[in-house]
Amino acid sequence: MKRAAVMLVAVILCAVIAPARSLAQCSASGAPDNCSVPGSVSMTAARVVRLQMSAGSTPLTAPTPSDFDAGFNSTTGPTLTVSANAAWTLHIRSGTAVWTATNTSAGAPARANKPAADLMWSTASGGAFSALTTTDASLVGGAATANSATTLYFQTLYNWSLDTPGNYSLSIVLTLTSP
Repeated sequence: MKRAAVMLVAVILCAVIAPARSLAQCSASGAPDNCSVPGSVSMTAARVVRLQMSAGSTPLTAPTPSDFDAGFNSTTGPTLTVSANAAWTLHIRSGTAVWTATNTSAGAPARANKPAADLMWSTASGGAFSALTTTDASLVGGAATANSATTLYFQTLYNWSLDTPGNYSLSIVLTLTSP
């Protein structure tokens, strides 16, 4: 990123200064032999935002009988790091309304209609958790920053009579905006 910025400044300098030198004349005689020509440079810095994740996927903690009794278990998710040169907001949503379910046991089909809301999210391990939906929810926001890190925490909801054996996955969409 820095290298691209340096190259952009060099191109701008060449585009601005080169025509100025060719249009302006400078001559000197005698000692010391030098002259100078005034010039200027300009640039437009657009909004720049970057989102980095410590991991592209998070394996959720497999449920135990105690988790089914409690109705949930917890998993620490990825760390999300935002860099932005203006105010920003990070949003979270589910990519689908239901989990993808793959059968793993004969005679016990995986739950094909496990709702996305069975995955809860928070930015604090002991904080209030919100159900994941297919609509953007504000995860975190801030002012211009070089490095704002937030860890995402999950709680997965379980029900003895509904959550049958299977492999389950859910796509999460993170969207970084700068108004």
